Amino acid sequence: MAEIVTLADAIAATVHDGDTVAMEGFTHLIPHAAGHEVIRQRRRDLTLIRMTPDIIYDQMIGAGCARKLVFGWAGNPGVGSLHRFRDAVENSWPRALELEEHSHAGMANRFVAGAAGLPFAVMRGYRGTSLPANTAGVADITCPFTGETLTAVSALRPDVAVIHAQRADRHGNVQYWGISGVQKEAVFAAVRSVVTVEEIVDTLSPQPGAIVLPSWTVGYIAPVPGGAHPSYALGYTERDNDFYKAWDEISRNRQRFAAWLDEHVYGTAPAAGTGPAAETGPAAETAPAARAGAAW
Repeated sequence: MAEIVTLADAIAATVHDGDTVAMEGFTHLIPHAAGHEVIRQRRRDLTLIRMTPDIIYDQMIGAGCARKLVFGWAGNPGVGSLHRFRDAVENSWPRALELEEHSHAGMANRFVAGAAGLPFAVMRGYRGTSLPANTAGVADITCPFTGETLTAVSALRPDVAVIHAQRADRHGNVQYWGISGVQKEAVFAAVRSVVTVEEIVDTLSPQPGAIVLPSWTVGYIAPVPGGAHPSYALGYTERDNDFYKAWDEISRNRQRFAAWLDEHVYGTAPAAGTGPAAETGPAAETAPAARAGAAW
């Protein structure tokens, strides 16, 4: 059953050095505040999984948290490259970064297989590309019924899945809606899970297209209003387009990035929490900052 705790306590209990960590959320509900807490707790040697790594993984890679990235696409959406990611790949700064690249559909199918407790998924993708020859976890498979050659992709079973959602009730049931991505599959596939939420409510009222994760599928819930910033939480916050544009310049230079990290991540909240979480979450994470330099 899910426990409602502080963000610092949730990350301390679930994310350990050397873990495989999936932080999911597609365009919206991206768990930025949780990623910053991983940075603050100085986790190292992580294998990061994400269908579309964007700013939060750029920050975690630049902070030295990652040794490997498993992904389908990487970039600053609508802006351009991820400069901390590129620096790690091209110059091994702050450390070398191993890459495992898949197609977008391949990543989604791998999460589905992991969520179902299956060893692999079968699809028609990857055919005619060089990915099978250069990527682990991809193999030809012959259909036992038709003889057709298909592609098998190994299941993803992260040590930890981290997502952001609009709300949870006091029993630990989680509700989110809008663009959904593979948050549900990531949580089901993972050994441990953390969900940050905009608010804790007495009752989860129906929402069109909403997904509910029952309490027994979730490990920890942390109330963190604004925890998806600079992405957004439909019905609660708006996307901070200015920050995505500002990040391009912040991240181009190592010293500028390090100064931003010191001010807006290391300097914004304690690295450990004690006792039950307040229902409104940590004070430093209650709302997005107004200026472009702040992450949330």
